[in-house]
Amino acid sequence: MNLNTMLDTRLVSSLEKVFPDSEPVAFERKKSSMLSNEVFAFQVAYRWNAFLKKGIRLHVISQIASSVTLRTVELVPVEMPVYFDHDDNVLRATPGLYPDLLKPLCADGLALLPGQWRSLWVTVDPKGKVVPGKYTIEVIFESNEGDLLGREIFEIEIIGMSLPKQKLVNTQWFHSDCIATWYKVDIFSEEHWKLINKYIKTAVEHGINMILTPVFTPPLDTAVGGERPTVQLVDVEKTGDTYHFGFDKLSRWVKMCNDNGVGYFEISHLFTQWGAYHAPKIMATVDGVYKRIFGWETDAAGEEYKDFLDSFLPALIGYIKENGLKERCYFHVSDEPNKNHLDSYANASGLLKKHLEGFPIIDALSDYAFYEKGLVKNPIPANNHIKPFLDNNVPNLWTYYCCGQYKKVSNRFIDMPSARNRIIGLQLYKFDIVGFLQWGYNFWYSHLSRYPIDPFRVTDGGFWVPAGDAYSVYPGANGPLESIRLEVFFEALQDLSALNLLGEYIGKDELIKVLEQDLDQPLTFDEYPKEAEWLLNKREEINKRLQEFI
Repeated sequence: MNLNTMLDTRLVSSLEKVFPDSEPVAFERKKSSMLSNEVFAFQVAYRWNAFLKKGIRLHVISQIASSVTLRTVELVPVEMPVYFDHDDNVLRATPGLYPDLLKPLCADGLALLPGQWRSLWVTVDPKGKVVPGKYTIEVIFESNEGDLLGREIFEIEIIGMSLPKQKLVNTQWFHSDCIATWYKVDIFSEEHWKLINKYIKTAVEHGINMILTPVFTPPLDTAVGGERPTVQLVDVEKTGDTYHFGFDKLSRWVKMCNDNGVGYFEISHLFTQWGAYHAPKIMATVDGVYKRIFGWETDAAGEEYKDFLDSFLPALIGYIKENGLKERCYFHVSDEPNKNHLDSYANASGLLKKHLEGFPIIDALSDYAFYEKGLVKNPIPANNHIKPFLDNNVPNLWTYYCCGQYKKVSNRFIDMPSARNRIIGLQLYKFDIVGFLQWGYNFWYSHLSRYPIDPFRVTDGGFWVPAGDAYSVYPGANGPLESIRLEVFFEALQDLSALNLLGEYIGKDELIKVLEQDLDQPLTFDEYPKEAEWLLNKREEINKRLQEFI
């Protein structure tokens, strides 16, 4: 509603990305519905048609105002939005400033920049404590002098049903070394632990229920011969040919995760990435000297590392069982092996299997031969390589995406429409996917971890991956700042939970008919409606169906 011709305002959904140099093209969305324990978001887009004006105050007037939070959507620089041969389901393929970062309101008020479209991110989080019904949320723009500049009114209906607990096992890889590097704190100092706790808390609040747990420094995205900062949770002492293990830091990690509601622990990879040829970096105290005992110089197939695993894995499994964690721990061999690595992966897998009977071993890979040959029981194919696994009815199937999944399938790059991010919730439901993996919750290093980057200025890892692939949170002064992409993926997880709930009432077959009734072809991982309006309307239909069962 425009009370002042100098301020244009418009209500748009959370799936719109508002660029400063173009008017939002999405239809206005002035009302919606949500379940009682859901987190819902919409945006107020605005443009100021006059000279720069600062100190604008924002107010929320609503019966549920205590459940409403306002944040500003900030622009980030995008130099490498996408690869050269991208598909056409992107917002832009040009460098520039893109909306992504969500920041709390500035104490000095909002600045209205002349001629630019910007937006406010409005979050509604009743936490199941609001009486069901329809409520209005009025967002008011007021000058520092007290003049009313504009207002928008959104209507939200809170439905008297709750989303069930998330079934999907969901991990975005947690990089605790990046936290220490950015904040310039000593690893596992009290300051580091406090920051790790904040980042885990934010992760869990957004549906990440499995945390990558660095029993040894993860051998991920590291140049051959290089190394990442040591974040090893298990202490190792070697006396002669005998190893002793200390689990005090791991216990602190486990307690912190438990306190934050983490469901699962993803034990870091026990062999190097892209081939399983070497051991991860492992530090130990040997004759009173703390030094590296395994790493790039270690042949993964050699007797020395085999003997180490024969000592370490029984000790770790004993710890896991003693602490009641057996049903919550997953293991990795090596990340993203390909068909050229079959022999080395087979050897590494064999070393682990004799100790890890009964534990799920999961690895991101896309060649069906690894599963067909029995090398991995719980494969995680990329969503653009998942079809052979689906066609062969692989049980308990996971999927993942990273930089390589940029044609047709869902992903979360900054240049992609948010609907392409959120659609995955429906796909995960239809195909009974039990787990999802993405490699970058907070990866703030360059390609192969050669140097740290400033994620507020470098969004592509140093001309490495499409902007946004490497992280979904930014390092704020006192802890994580969320992105649009993190929030929208969480909306996808909530869609998945809503589908699981409705499926309990009407059955899965009937629910798939509801999802696909207006489509020309069945929903798949690479064929799906691209329009945000379709996705939002489909969710509204799901909510209406659920209301029938109150």
